[in-house]
Amino acid sequence: MSDSDIPPTPDQPPTPDQPPTPDQPPVAQPPIDAPAPAQHSGLTDGQWHRLHPATPLLRGGIALIAILGIIINTLRERFVEMFVGGDGYADDPIDWILREGYVGYALGAIAVALLIFIAGFYLSWRMHTFRITNEVVEVRSGILFRTNRRGRLDRIQGINIVRPFVARLFGAAKLEVNVAGQDANVQLAYLGSAQADELRRDILRLASGTKRAADQASAGANASANGTGSFIDQRVSELLSPELDPNLAPPESVVKMHTGRLLGSIVLNDTAVFLVLLIIASLIAAGTSGQPLLLLGLLPLIIGMGSVLIARFTKSLRYSIAGTPDGVRVGFGLFTTSNETLPPGRIHSIQISQPLLWRPFGWWEMKVNRASKSSTQGASGQQNTTILPVGSLDDVMRVLALMLPGVIREGALDQADEKVALEKVALDGGSLETDALETGALDDSSLETGALDTGALEAAGLLDAGVADVSAPAIDALLLLRNGLTSRGGDDGFVNSPRAAAPLRWFSWRRNGYAFGPSIVLLRKGAVWRELIVVPEPRVQSIALTQGPLERRLGLASLLLHTVAGPITAKLGAVERTRALEFFLTSSRTIVTAASSDTSHRWRSGEDPT
Repeated sequence: MSDSDIPPTPDQPPTPDQPPTPDQPPVAQPPIDAPAPAQHSGLTDGQWHRLHPATPLLRGGIALIAILGIIINTLRERFVEMFVGGDGYADDPIDWILREGYVGYALGAIAVALLIFIAGFYLSWRMHTFRITNEVVEVRSGILFRTNRRGRLDRIQGINIVRPFVARLFGAAKLEVNVAGQDANVQLAYLGSAQADELRRDILRLASGTKRAADQASAGANASANGTGSFIDQRVSELLSPELDPNLAPPESVVKMHTGRLLGSIVLNDTAVFLVLLIIASLIAAGTSGQPLLLLGLLPLIIGMGSVLIARFTKSLRYSIAGTPDGVRVGFGLFTTSNETLPPGRIHSIQISQPLLWRPFGWWEMKVNRASKSSTQGASGQQNTTILPVGSLDDVMRVLALMLPGVIREGALDQADEKVALEKVALDGGSLETDALETGALDDSSLETGALDTGALEAAGLLDAGVADVSAPAIDALLLLRNGLTSRGGDDGFVNSPRAAAPLRWFSWRRNGYAFGPSIVLLRKGAVWRELIVVPEPRVQSIALTQGPLERRLGLASLLLHTVAGPITAKLGAVERTRALEFFLTSSRTIVTAASSDTSHRWRSGEDPT
């Protein structure tokens, strides 16, 4: 079936040029030598398209190589015999073919099987087509048994582009559209490398609620740039180019993983610690028993666990997180690269945790709950729900600013700290208070209310420029997040558990609590293994209060925020009963309000496409 045999879809009917009417003056034509307007990827026109021409080789070539490997391994003794001589094999099928003179028939059968094999993959490529309309991404495949998969644009949770090392040599990439639901993803394997990037940009633009006219020029420019140069030059450029295009995101929004920190986090990982303890225990057991052969039994386990740790290290190299106009871009990989764009509003909950061994170094790990599952593993060989395998507190705050753009303004943490510290110092007295009184930023009422005229302080040079722009809700959100990670409890903006919760939370009852921020709910728990869960209010599906017999006797209750399934369970136990009821009433009201006003699923709907 050719592309011309497929009728155009009703989504985008043809619009032939019409001559100007007498009532309407003709439109001015551009000069003949004017450059042609740049085009987009050309794959979102609603028509059916085929995959990369190298797809049969990339999908079937691996199977053919595996079959050849089995054959060569089976005939290795015969190959050795050809060079060093031997007695032969009386019952060998090859000897029988040679003896009976069936060599021609055997070669013909192999040629026919090979042709059928190649024809099958070629027909599979011909019958594998896809199209992108204003509503869906649709894929048709199959020769005898046809399948059809559709993914609605308004249910897209992310778009992942994977470039396996062999596919990179052919300039191909695999694009996967992650759609909400179980086994709902739509995969395009394979597309041209540059074409995959352009198609992702076009799909996200269609899903965002705006038209693609605003970015046609940049897409066309990229397409023309990628089309220049020889095939070898293009492949070398793609292999050596950075994972994230420097022109795609501002440098200040890019969060990269430090290589030394990555290596240290793997060494201090539970798997590595268990492996070291196991080796030490085996050495002690072998030394005391006098049987060194005990170590040989652990050799397969050591090799297996060691290979997992090495793979985790290599897969996390060149890790970066950046903010783009269409969401958060997460990329990683050294030989096989992967980068995924998470559109706004697709993060349902965030978990920030700190293992005990990481605390001296100030390292944290971030995970998220999403409404879809990718077939590709994330960095460090973990699930793609791990957004930041390891990072400092500053990295965590910057990633939170990318994932919660309406709550946190990137770079505002230092400004909020300075503003709060200045207020505290001014109200405590000293030379700064005198200077603030002289500039008019502090008066008698300010001493009572604790408020400062930050604009006057900035004009007087007592406050850095831009600090006055940080609003009070933004300061509250930033300080709540920081206190949720580092505070030991007390009067820090959280509603913490009472002393009666000590029998249930021996070490953590002081910091076990919840807080409300602008459009977010924060749940803090753990003193040995610290943990903070951030849930955007528009993503909450329901709220539950539970109370077991022991909690009932202690006057406590448990809170549970239901979100999509994932590694994070937004649950907080050992909360005072009256505080739990207050949480239920307050969150019920704020969550409904936030959900009704949320427009993040159409994040570009208010933009002018021109």
